[in-house]
Amino acid sequence: MSPERQPRIASRRDLLRVAANGFGALALQHLLARDGYAAARRNPLAAREPHVPARARSVIFLFMVGGPSHIDTFDPKPVLKKYEGQKLPESFGKAPSQFTDGSTPLLASPWEFRRYGRSGTPVSSLYPHLARRVDDICFVRNFYTESVVHAPAMYQVHTGRTLMGYPSMGSWVGYGLGTASDNLPAYVVMPQPEGTPEGGTPCWGAGFLPAVHQGTLLRAGANPILHLKPPPGVTPERQRATLDLLQRMNELDTEAGDTELAARISSYELAFRMQSHAPEAVDLSVESEATRRQYGLDEKRTAEFGTRCLLARRLVERGVRFVQIYSGGGPISMQWDAHSHLVANHEKMCGITDKPIAGLLADLSQRGLLETTLVIWGSEFGRLPMSQSGNGRDHNPYGFTMWFAGGGVQGGQVLGDTDEFGLRAIDGWHMRDFHATILRLLGLEQNSLWYLHNGRHERLTDFGGRVIEKMLA
Repeated sequence: MSPERQPRIASRRDLLRVAANGFGALALQHLLARDGYAAARRNPLAAREPHVPARARSVIFLFMVGGPSHIDTFDPKPVLKKYEGQKLPESFGKAPSQFTDGSTPLLASPWEFRRYGRSGTPVSSLYPHLARRVDDICFVRNFYTESVVHAPAMYQVHTGRTLMGYPSMGSWVGYGLGTASDNLPAYVVMPQPEGTPEGGTPCWGAGFLPAVHQGTLLRAGANPILHLKPPPGVTPERQRATLDLLQRMNELDTEAGDTELAARISSYELAFRMQSHAPEAVDLSVESEATRRQYGLDEKRTAEFGTRCLLARRLVERGVRFVQIYSGGGPISMQWDAHSHLVANHEKMCGITDKPIAGLLADLSQRGLLETTLVIWGSEFGRLPMSQSGNGRDHNPYGFTMWFAGGGVQGGQVLGDTDEFGLRAIDGWHMRDFHATILRLLGLEQNSLWYLHNGRHERLTDFGGRVIEKMLA
């Protein structure tokens, strides 16, 4: 045989198929069939049982891009009034951030705090609607991250590491549990229409996990998922025949460990099913006027964010495992990053999100979904008690608040604290602890959820986190 006609040998299976007229490949086929290795490809998104009994079946993660000020929303610090305009006492040490060195004067909160609900939980006047739902919420005031810069801190909240390239929390959840819906993705992401967060797509990427576990973007408008509709003239029967042919061709020449191609095949199949089912899932016209008002869809300021919150409810109702909603992204004017003009910034961003979030909690509760849906509110860090530019605050990764509702969480309580100025967490919880707690609520044991990568058993919590047991109902 001439060199030009020699078949290309790319693997040991190719060698067996070519050598000795293919008799080696016949023997291999018999062995694989006997031992079950040649079985049909398993759907990587098929629903799987949790490791332990789960309290939550799905997650809605409300991420506030840029860093809301905890001391102006959910963590009142009255001592700031007393010391406003003065320097932080030397006994607290230095607290350098991205743009300040910790020597600027202290700035009191311009908003009043009142106590709400049977629990008497304090909430500032920035969140009047959410304040009525405090008995559903567990506020944890002593989280911390390890970077004063947006993107690395975002990566730590989303993936557990400050570097990009690691799987996001939603990807780990999809990898561990699959999806309860055959016709919708396991993991859906809804960014701010003006742009993505500073950390970009690695915040919802699959990292080294099979690519099928990355987040699926849902956009605003009539076509929330790009390229989902078939070209004109292509019938469902023709699409089905094309996919079946591709599947047969891929099975003839696909390595067992080729996760990229397996993900692509699964994506084609899922997209085909979504053409019939996704339009119904995102059709808000079937919702009642009362529900639409509950989410603020009748008000210009709240309509866009409210729409995404209502979509999140419809998605978890249909079996989507993890929904991530971003408040803020793109231009600085649409982020919580109040380095100056704190009052204007937070009144704008809270005004956009307050009623829709309260509406989401109320709607989930009314429908009996809050018991099985874990709602998380958080960000990459908080803000410093010292001023920046006279009327703003710099980033504070040393101590800040996140809150949780539903999904097996004991509401109506406040856990942890920051010091009297709101600067540093007292006995703080790391992001490994944040992730370990979420996994536990979903029935996933952090040490049992791993993926072999570069010879190491990689986990969301790396070398382990502590479950915040007091959060659990």
